[in-house]
Amino acid sequence: MSASLEIQLIAVLAAAACALPGVFLVLRSMAMMADAISHTVLLGIVLVFFVVQDLQSPWLLVGAAATGLVTVTLVELLNRTRLVKEDAAIGLVFPALFSLAVILISRFARGVHLDVDAVLLGELAFAPFDRMVFLGLDLPVALVTLAGILALNIAFIAAFYKELKLATFDPGLATALGFAPGMLHYGLMALVSITAVGAFDAVGAVLVVALFITPAAAAYLLTDDLRRMLFLSVGIAVISALSGYWLARTLDASIAGSMATMTGLVFVIIYIAAPQRGLVAQLRRRARNRLEFAQAMLAIHLLNHEGRPEAATESSVDHLRQHIRWAPEFAGRVVRYAEQAGVVQQQAGQLRLTEAGRLLAQDAMVR
Repeated sequence: MSASLEIQLIAVLAAAACALPGVFLVLRSMAMMADAISHTVLLGIVLVFFVVQDLQSPWLLVGAAATGLVTVTLVELLNRTRLVKEDAAIGLVFPALFSLAVILISRFARGVHLDVDAVLLGELAFAPFDRMVFLGLDLPVALVTLAGILALNIAFIAAFYKELKLATFDPGLATALGFAPGMLHYGLMALVSITAVGAFDAVGAVLVVALFITPAAAAYLLTDDLRRMLFLSVGIAVISALSGYWLARTLDASIAGSMATMTGLVFVIIYIAAPQRGLVAQLRRRARNRLEFAQAMLAIHLLNHEGRPEAATESSVDHLRQHIRWAPEFAGRVVRYAEQAGVVQQQAGQLRLTEAGRLLAQDAMVR
């Protein structure tokens, strides 16, 4: 297997592993918690490394997961005091734990591959050089680690899908039904911690945060169905990772940075073009609402003057521009829209309400 293919496989596994729990973080409005955990787990890695003196030890994952849970617990304890809000609590806990890890590394771990730049930025190009024999195959350590973490994430979400769904959208009902949303919450945070530290050495914390949040946020713009959102989030993350890799090769730039850039670019495209929630769809909806409101005003105006001596003057298209003070172009659009909707009929510059138009005017007046 070529190094290029191995790098892409590692990126795909990291993207999929982060995207799955990221969906629940976005739905629970905990995006900043992912950023906090992805940085504070460094403290757990450092502390465990000082004990075991082995960067390949599985205890690093345990220490990272434990630190992630400590982060969540401290944030929630501060939040429960009601003296600070959750975002402020994260802003207090996250820098404190992360800066402590940085101090410990700079003071006691100089000369060790455990450095801040590698953790924050990552370098996928070097991932294939750290290898191990797994099931008789010579594979990169990151590939095996991330495959295991992805399998763990899939198993956890599949096993507790209904409970996670209920606890995410209605924690009160989940508690009443005995689903223990608190335990699910800490289980999910432990999963986030393990996933974050598993992706650290390969891609770095910057890309980890991007993969946790951006694909899930983009998927949220495309669907309201949780199951579909999970699949879309993984698909968006994988596409971003692969396109980011080839962008990095083209520009001779940082692979992790290019992947993070592509997650943002894909999100912007979806944000603009999403069928229901995209920016273009919102602008079209606002324009349509404006036309519908103007159409109702036109129908009321014609109904109020229908059958009266001034009806001929008031139903003139030219008079509408003066009476309602619409710009000529907008008045023409409203009349065409009303004609297409079967609300009015135009003949020789005069407008006449249809039966549907009278019903619309009467309904609008009642409202």
